[in-house]
Amino acid sequence: MSEVALMARYFGPYRKDALVGALFVLCETGLELVIPVLMSSVIDDGIMARDVSVVLTRGALMLLCALLALLFGLGYARFTARAAMGLGANLRDAEFAHVQRFSFANLDDFETSSLVTRMTSDVTVIQNALVTAFRPMLRGPSMLVMGVFLAFYMSWRLALVFCVGLPFLAVALALVVRRVAPLYRVLQGVMDRLNGALQEDLTAIRAVKAYVREGHVSERFADVNRDLADTATRTFRTAVLNTPIFQVAMYAICVAIMWMGGSMILAGTLEVGTLTGFMTYVFQIVNSLMMISNVFLLMARALTSVERVGEVLAEEPTLASPERAAREVADGSVGFRHVSFKYHAGAEKDVLEDVSLSVPAGSTLGVLGATGSGKSTLVSLVARLYDVTSGAVLVGGRDVRAYNLAALRDAVGVVLQNNVLFTGTVRDNLRWGDPDATDERMLEACRLACADEFLDRIGGLDGDLGQGGVNVSGGQKQRLCIARALLKRPLVLIFDDSTSAVDMATDARIRSNLAALGDVTKIVIAQRVNSVMDADRIAILDEGRLHAVGTHEELLASDPIYQELYQSQIGSGIHGEETNDAR
Repeated sequence: MSEVALMARYFGPYRKDALVGALFVLCETGLELVIPVLMSSVIDDGIMARDVSVVLTRGALMLLCALLALLFGLGYARFTARAAMGLGANLRDAEFAHVQRFSFANLDDFETSSLVTRMTSDVTVIQNALVTAFRPMLRGPSMLVMGVFLAFYMSWRLALVFCVGLPFLAVALALVVRRVAPLYRVLQGVMDRLNGALQEDLTAIRAVKAYVREGHVSERFADVNRDLADTATRTFRTAVLNTPIFQVAMYAICVAIMWMGGSMILAGTLEVGTLTGFMTYVFQIVNSLMMISNVFLLMARALTSVERVGEVLAEEPTLASPERAAREVADGSVGFRHVSFKYHAGAEKDVLEDVSLSVPAGSTLGVLGATGSGKSTLVSLVARLYDVTSGAVLVGGRDVRAYNLAALRDAVGVVLQNNVLFTGTVRDNLRWGDPDATDERMLEACRLACADEFLDRIGGLDGDLGQGGVNVSGGQKQRLCIARALLKRPLVLIFDDSTSAVDMATDARIRSNLAALGDVTKIVIAQRVNSVMDADRIAILDEGRLHAVGTHEELLASDPIYQELYQSQIGSGIHGEETNDAR
């Protein structure tokens, strides 16, 4: 019932189309059930009695019923198609809107390929099921009930013969549906894997070609594709048994009724017209049973897709704004009060453990540490991309959980470790920072991020970046992402290793430009000491713990981890000059 309620909820304004379509199906079915009665009268009262007027009047009524049934059928097709396409559009809109509310923790529960499948393939399955099954779902039961009633009305003895075969058909249908229903969920799961493999291979196509791994990825895709084909074959091989089983039963029942009906005609207890009309009802009843069986198979697959869509819509965002949320951030001060964090409640060890740290408004904090020490996790808590497991994170002197999420994230600009640019021009991407930004402001942001150095070479603000920014290098991506964050005019600006792909000279110019933003709190995560040595304070993380905090001079004099980093990168003359900013 929950699946049916979900479908009904998202029909929206198209619910009226679905109801009109259902009414038209019932009218069409009623008219078709009248035709056999008229045909029986034509034979018995017209042809056998040699009454031409009865043949003409009953024949005209049959033609009228057929034409009206045709018109109702056309109307049903129009309204049902609108209802199905509208439902699909509403479900996709609802899923996409709901996913936008997900926190990072929610997104960890769903693979990207699975979300794509649930918004495309699963919704298409639901639409096709509605278009294909809506008519037989209503027509089948109504035709079955009315057909059986009229069959008993015409000849109860022949109707009993037909009823003997019904239990066999019901058992056969139950066995087929019971076998097929679980396979549909497996099939959609394999579809997730196929989409995942396809998405990964196409996204990394340049790396595939650079390493000459076309054969490997083709073989990997072929394995997943073969698994999908085998699963689909196994599923539909069982599903198609439904048709031959019903055909065998239908022909057996028809032969038995013809044999018994012929015997009754010879005995003078049944008229030819009655047998003809009865056989028409038999065919209609058997067809209705086939419709019902097909509906069960279609709905078995559709309900699997409805469940998968429902799982997305039922996922409660782990982060939400409180009822009386603060909408103004006082200043850019940041504080960590005994913060501990783990990504999953069942994890044995915390990623961050008892971290306490204060960053005054307008100051610059550098964060250093080995890979996996929790640097990115620490700053993700500032914008409340995750919630702390224990302790508190403060921005502007207030717990981040007390803010309206949109207001908090407007005040905190984050340049993530994995740079993301979107399909479109430079201008289109920069306007993610401020939709109303003028060209002058965009160019100024590009100057601060040193993106103006290459802007003319890629076509200026109207330069096309390609899908995912494939037309620019890694360092150029980073600088455009920094410019985009600057356009937000945030109170807190976080750089998560955001200059790792630029050369040392450019890194120094970017740091110099950002230092002029005295009213903005800057938190800089880096692997290079050069990137943070000019910060007001530097924090050293070690295995999730705050190991040391101080200025460059203080740490260089007293902290062994910082001394080791400094000696390995600077003291020995190794500057780690990066060259991947050039294409």
